[in-house]
Amino acid sequence: MDDKLQQNKQNAMSFYKMAYEGNPKDALALYVGDQYIQHNPDVGDGKAPFIEYFERMHREYPSKSISFFRSIAEGDLVALHTHQIWPEGDEYVTMVFFRFDEGGKIVEHWDAIQQIPKQSKHNNTMY
Repeated sequence: MDDKLQQNKQNAMSFYKMAYEGNPKDALALYVGDQYIQHNPDVGDGKAPFIEYFERMHREYPSKSISFFRSIAEGDLVALHTHQIWPEGDEYVTMVFFRFDEGGKIVEHWDAIQQIPKQSKHNNTMY
């Protein structure tokens, strides 16, 4: 795989984990370009709303965790397939997409989240 694509995948995971674990300012400083376009309707557009959202999530849910199951890179996009565990055993699967600029910095974000049900009509996992 192209070195740039591999680096973008690693940077996307590092960025998301750092912000998720309560360090969104550092994550932005290290991995984000001049702009940050947000498509999640629960988070405001831009850097300041991103910081506010992740700092609040960390205060309210400090014991949440995230792990990465897949990362795919193509062109200027990286897709992450994650597993999140929240307090009281709530689990979620997320699909996260980042667009990178020419300098290898994240400039745009999309995501979709689905709670993992307690019961399923099959034995397959969501991963």
